[in-house]
Amino acid sequence: MTLKQFVKNLFAPFASDAPGAIVDFLKELPDAAETLQKPEIRSLLPILKQGEPLLTFLESPLGEVLGTTLPFAKLATSLLKLYLEKNKREATLVEQVLLVSQAAYLESFQQQFLALPKAQDWLKRHGKKSASEQVKSQFKGLADLALEPQEAQKAILFFQESRLAIAYNEALVARMQDFGQNASQFAEKVARNTNRYMDGAIADAGVDRLRQWYNGMGREVWEKYFSLDTYLSEQIKPLPTESVFNEPFSFRDLYVPLQASFLKSDGEPEEQAAIGIEQIAQDWLRNDQQQNQVLFIQGNPGRGKSVFCRMFADRVRQHEHPNWTPILIRLRDVRSLEKDFEETLRKAIDRDFADTDPGWLTDRNLRFLFLLDGFDELLMQGRTSGGLEDFLKQVGRFQESCDRNSEKRHRVLITGRTLSLQKIDRQLPNNLLRVELLPLDSELQVQWFINWGKLAGTEKMHSFQRFLVDSRCPDRIRDLAGEPLLLYLLAAMHRDGQLTLDLLESASSTNAKVLIYEKTIDWVLTKQRTEYLNQEITELDPNALRRILAEAGLCVVQSGGECAAIAMIESRLKNDDAVRSLLEQAQTRLQESPLRNALAAFYMQPGSKTGSVEFAHKSFSEFLFADRLKEAIEDWTTQIEGRRQSQDLVSDEVLYWQLYDLLGYGGLTPEIVEYLMALLTESAAFDPVRLFHRLEDFYLRWCDGEFIDELNSENLPQKKLRSLKEQVQEVGGAIGLRQVDVYTGLNVMILLFELHRYGRSREELKGAIDFHPCGKFGTQTFNEFRLLSAISYSSCIANGYFAVTFSRFLRNTNLSNACLENTFLYCIDFSGADLSNTNLSYAHLFGSNLCLANLSNSSLHHA
Repeated sequence: MTLKQFVKNLFAPFASDAPGAIVDFLKELPDAAETLQKPEIRSLLPILKQGEPLLTFLESPLGEVLGTTLPFAKLATSLLKLYLEKNKREATLVEQVLLVSQAAYLESFQQQFLALPKAQDWLKRHGKKSASEQVKSQFKGLADLALEPQEAQKAILFFQESRLAIAYNEALVARMQDFGQNASQFAEKVARNTNRYMDGAIADAGVDRLRQWYNGMGREVWEKYFSLDTYLSEQIKPLPTESVFNEPFSFRDLYVPLQASFLKSDGEPEEQAAIGIEQIAQDWLRNDQQQNQVLFIQGNPGRGKSVFCRMFADRVRQHEHPNWTPILIRLRDVRSLEKDFEETLRKAIDRDFADTDPGWLTDRNLRFLFLLDGFDELLMQGRTSGGLEDFLKQVGRFQESCDRNSEKRHRVLITGRTLSLQKIDRQLPNNLLRVELLPLDSELQVQWFINWGKLAGTEKMHSFQRFLVDSRCPDRIRDLAGEPLLLYLLAAMHRDGQLTLDLLESASSTNAKVLIYEKTIDWVLTKQRTEYLNQEITELDPNALRRILAEAGLCVVQSGGECAAIAMIESRLKNDDAVRSLLEQAQTRLQESPLRNALAAFYMQPGSKTGSVEFAHKSFSEFLFADRLKEAIEDWTTQIEGRRQSQDLVSDEVLYWQLYDLLGYGGLTPEIVEYLMALLTESAAFDPVRLFHRLEDFYLRWCDGEFIDELNSENLPQKKLRSLKEQVQEVGGAIGLRQVDVYTGLNVMILLFELHRYGRSREELKGAIDFHPCGKFGTQTFNEFRLLSAISYSSCIANGYFAVTFSRFLRNTNLSNACLENTFLYCIDFSGADLSNTNLSYAHLFGSNLCLANLSNSSLHHA
């Protein structure tokens, strides 16, 4: 049966009656009295009388169509019920679908059109214009559309894939040609969105044939779409409008889309021009030939990866949904990696549409774009033992399954720091489409400055531009201005008079970053809010606030890199007599938690777990942790005058505990170490020689197993493990006694290597600091197997853990005369290292950098 035949049959009892009879007929519809008085209903009656499709309504001026409140879906289901009463037989499944699908399509059209950004402007220009004769003929052609029962079933389940959707879309595209938008893409969105109105109409119809197909799932389907809409409204829509730190403007106000370059599978750049990252993402999303590829966007800290994710997710919500539904997952919130990636997604989303529907990923009506932000911030168990590689392999397999399975046509986009891939390049899935975000070029900086001028004022904007181009401004600062986060910090501090040329002229690149972070902290604690206001809020002076923030930075880093429990920060501050006393006094005066107020005074926000906090940007926690280490190191090298001789301010016993307490949580990152050495270099209290001797003494004792083998009721590794279990949420089995001991010893070794390089770079320290991990050659402390033993010991964490941890810490080091036979030393930077007389037989050195390394008399047999 064709559509026209069914509509004529529907009105057959009134074929000879005047239009007024149809009105009487429609009066029998439930709650139709008010509806019948509306002009749009009366304009619809002749269409029904003549047996024309409901979609013929779109021939009218679209301003009238879109201005109507006519409930098309409800009208269709009411007509079906009345048809049953008048004809004494139930309409066939084909007949029912022909009518209901048109009504649902019209409802979807109204909703999708009015959501378009330029809809109202277009309606003002073209809303009174009827369809052309050519378009009208295309709509009339729908009347002859015939449908087989199997196609009707498909239309109920997956309308956008049915013959009806194709026919309806062709007619709509013809009607929308003069809108100036991609009509085909718009029609596809209307068709995909029709499912929800079909579901509602079917559930409301009360007709047995439809109920059989609907299978009683009306409420569950409605709840699924409601849950999905709620997620988009609550989690995606607000992202661009969230404030930049505590500024009175949002990310959208300042955002400039970045450029990116494609990378080869080995991470090297492709030889082609840079392209806008949003264009890359859109092209990838719409290209069916790339269905099997995961888009991996990498970039340095502060490059703009997370801001891109929030902006692109909302762009997809506005312009691509329901063709694509964006789901943004911060990977720092993924606490454990499930064996099934789909289960990992479900738990990370934690919404009804994913929790209650076991087939949520095989629903043909939905295609998800999963944006997984912060690959390097995964906090799952096994992070150091292949967890990252396993996770990427799972993602790769999931994307391949989406390519093979027509019921799962989803896409995955991942972001992460460039360094996070450095040691796992060989284990990456082969379906990663890798791109790297580039620094802001001059053109993008101009756009950024225009935005900044609107927010800070034209004069402030021009003043900052003059600052950057001034010949006294170091090139290193101009390089930093290519990073969106640092550019903002520079501009904000310059706006507030906290950044001057005199301050930056002699700074190195790392020192410049440190200076910026230091000035940022000072700016926030004393300038952004007045010192008086900070004390009103927190009852604490800036020095106490700075001390609390440093401890918060340590807690965040030790908790995995993003958030930390407030209880952990409170617990650690109890050991700081001065701060504890201030907090107790503030508690009495404020009658509320002064610590929470203190944390809120800086760029901190509620964490992903109840009772936790996190920094607005990861770099703040890393810098503050380095600052906390600097304070401890200054104490370790401070001596006080005694009656007979000078004594250390911090005794050996206390030093040993503090090393475990500060360094027994995991591996130091290159960023933390860079910040630390820059801070120490500028510290007047830093005594590198004294620090070297104290750390070397600890290192040699650690290599001998002195601390973990100690028979006290609770030795130092046990004490640290207990505090981690008590303070760090969900540490679980991810860390044990051996891990605490290994982390502490290897981190001390990293600091000793840094001191070795520091000593070599300064004439006055040459010969005073000479670290060799096997001990000083030619003395009783030398043991050629000591480093090999440490490497083997570290394997209790993960095979190859030493190579992963020390990849960037062994340049310009002294490893001469050591036995490193059959060790995994892949992808390590040995440039400038002394490897003379070193036994590297059977060592795995693939991917390592040996430029300018001294290999004289080394054994490279089968290396």
